[in-house]
Amino acid sequence: MATPTVNIRQDLPPPGGYQPINYKRIPAKTYMSGRTMFLIYAFVQTSACFIWLRGDRKLTQWKVEARSGNMATIPMLQAEKDRAYLKVIRKNRDLETELMKDVPGWEVGTYYGDKIYWTRPDNEWHDITTNEYFVHAYKSDLNYHCNFFKYL
Repeated sequence: MATPTVNIRQDLPPPGGYQPINYKRIPAKTYMSGRTMFLIYAFVQTSACFIWLRGDRKLTQWKVEARSGNMATIPMLQAEKDRAYLKVIRKNRDLETELMKDVPGWEVGTYYGDKIYWTRPDNEWHDITTNEYFVHAYKSDLNYHCNFFKYL
């Protein structure tokens, strides 16, 4: 086998050897002492506590104001809702009167002269069902009313 005539240079350490590897711990530079850091921490926490308490008082005042507004307006809104409910019931009754005027023996609020609720006195109020409420409305209105909670 023939030997190559190319001069190969082997990788060797430099004369005198490599420099020593620095593996000593280099401590971090201290900007302030532990006592100073603790005092700054205590000051920041105390300030934050006072700021939070002041904001909490303000938030409590806003909540009381909102609650007072609700308590003042809810009876009026409930009365308006009841009024609209009674208007729809009255409209349904008037429409029943108009639709069934040609049917012999038909009395409004009864089923061919028989009371719908036998156990209740005549002057006692009873709420109507959802189907009775929407009897003269579009079916889509009834479906929306019955399934509204699914959209919340």
